[in-house]
Amino acid sequence: MKRRHFLLSSPLLLSSTMYALDENAKYKVAVIGHTGRGDYGHGLDYIWNSIDTTKITAVADANDKGLEKAKKKLKVDNGFTDYRKMLETTKPDIVAVCPRHADQHADMIKAAILHGAKAVYTEKPYCRTPREADQISVLAEKHNCKIAVAHRNRYHPVLKTIDKLIEDGAIGKVLEIRGRGKGDKRGGCEDLWVLGSHVLNLINYFAGTPLTCSSSILQDKELASVKDWRKGPEGLGQILGNEVHARYEMDSGISCYFDSIANDRAKGNGFGLKIIGSEGIIQIFCDRNPLAYYIEGNPFDTSAKKPVPISTAGIGKKEVLNNIHKRVFDHTIPALDLIESIEQDRAPVCDHKQGAMTVEMVMAALSSHVLGRRVKLHLESKEHPRK
Repeated sequence: MKRRHFLLSSPLLLSSTMYALDENAKYKVAVIGHTGRGDYGHGLDYIWNSIDTTKITAVADANDKGLEKAKKKLKVDNGFTDYRKMLETTKPDIVAVCPRHADQHADMIKAAILHGAKAVYTEKPYCRTPREADQISVLAEKHNCKIAVAHRNRYHPVLKTIDKLIEDGAIGKVLEIRGRGKGDKRGGCEDLWVLGSHVLNLINYFAGTPLTCSSSILQDKELASVKDWRKGPEGLGQILGNEVHARYEMDSGISCYFDSIANDRAKGNGFGLKIIGSEGIIQIFCDRNPLAYYIEGNPFDTSAKKPVPISTAGIGKKEVLNNIHKRVFDHTIPALDLIESIEQDRAPVCDHKQGAMTVEMVMAALSSHVLGRRVKLHLESKEHPRK
């Protein structure tokens, strides 16, 4: 398996300190939200007030009432209903693109880059199409702007421990990776976008680059057809189906799967992925604490043992890092990594290339179903298959 070890070993990132606001903070942060149209994500806005090198200096929200509420929450005086005006006026170093609605992300990120931001931290889904991802990438590389995508699980230090376990043969030969969405009422294409993007990002990390995708999308147990296209929520664009089954062939030689069925009765417990080996399984539960478990033994043998939690110290060992779950999921570690990426002039842990790959994987599942065949990545078309 090909893996990219990320840099979460520095004292800055692993310190247990929560920082107090410093009036002389090194980096100015501007926050973009949109009340009623994606709001402020899952904490991407206020985390910057807990880090000593950053200070929120302005917030933008096209909703007047939402703007006033955000100003109080973030403890700032500068408020704008036009985010472009805010960027032009305040010239921030870091921009937090917070709305969950994906149709706003590309324009907001590009505007931040063009107004001189050194870095952008953006909510997922990253954007809507490979075309939008390419446009962002061109600008980011031209202006050396660091882009980080808020796939929080990707920043968890336990991933390094999992890497080592796999390298050391703890689960034998890796046979396949199986991922699932939450399988709630959003099951199918919406789940693929909104929650599946986290899972696809982790599949990309553990198994490498996807080469092909084969998928089937169903509506009420029948293959979805043209009549089943509908406008998706949260600015996702056109979606279809309430059941998705996708298979990705990776450059590592591993086959990876993503499945989502609406109202699957699993109560969201399937959200994550299983790395299945000949001698054991590593199961990752997205957004949960502990994040991962180890199951020893042949996965096809009924004598396999019970799941054991995995910490950064190893299988079944007590976690040695303080508040690790909180620091990952309140965006502290992602935010500190983004700051460090500026200072070290390196890519963030989950950068624009990985964000683009997640979008490509979603589009590949849609395209394969529409075309009725396996598709190669990178896709021939940069547009949504439902133009």
